[in-house]
Amino acid sequence: MTASTWARLASHPDVDKIAFTGSTAIGREIMKLAAGTVKKVSLELGGKGAQVVLPDADLDIVADGALFGCMLYSGQICVSGTRLLVHESIHDELVAKMVARVKTIKLGDPADFDTDMGPVISRKQRDKILGYLESGKAAGATAVVGGGLAEVEGFEGGHWIAPTIFTGVTNDMQIAREEIFGPVLSVIKYSTVEEAIAIANDTEYGLSAGVWSTDLEEAGEVAQRLQAGTIWVNNWHMLDVEMPFSGWKQSGVGGELGPQSFDEYTISQHVHVDLSTKLERHVFDVLLSEPPE
Repeated sequence: MTASTWARLASHPDVDKIAFTGSTAIGREIMKLAAGTVKKVSLELGGKGAQVVLPDADLDIVADGALFGCMLYSGQICVSGTRLLVHESIHDELVAKMVARVKTIKLGDPADFDTDMGPVISRKQRDKILGYLESGKAAGATAVVGGGLAEVEGFEGGHWIAPTIFTGVTNDMQIAREEIFGPVLSVIKYSTVEEAIAIANDTEYGLSAGVWSTDLEEAGEVAQRLQAGTIWVNNWHMLDVEMPFSGWKQSGVGGELGPQSFDEYTISQHVHVDLSTKLERHVFDVLLSEPPE
């Protein structure tokens, strides 16, 4: 959809409702245009999902699960878990497991069942991701695997980004704050659970978050304090059509899925019918006339 198309739809008086999935930047513009006709708007926008790995987590499960949360569809999913918050006591062991796992990922034709990861959507997106990779390195983060272009036999010169894990990331770095939309995972070390929750919530986004732990009670307590519309525990990307899907903060307004989504496409109407046929029942007449005898 071209800019002129969505701008026309968002501002046109004959369009009663706009539902948009895309970047936060475009979502802001749609809200501004829709305000001119005060139409209903629901937006599902960007994300910077935080995966909180508690000290007791099963690291083998996390190594696979967290990578799935970040790398699925080459990282081109708004709910991807692109920030991995790891307790300092398990940081090095988990990173080593994940690096080894990343090295087994096979890049290739997405239509081939032997392929684990395909290319990113376009040359423009590939170059944008490369810019983020350079930004991370310049800020002091370390690409412990990947960190640049990848070459795939038979698809030379394609839009290939090597699946990348950065360590030494702090939450003020560009790679930790902006949505990269590529196979790039930023690992952030923390010391206490309180610190992890603060880091996870320190973002303009609030689309997804998650907790990895073998203690479901503690995981549930942490999950309740994370500021996101969808939160996974020991899983990622699993959605249920019966449950609401919505963004907090600048990840969107309104929602999809679940019974609540019907409210986004309907308007309540109150029709009052007086069947008494008695004049004194009309408030207007009662106020302006003598009380009935």
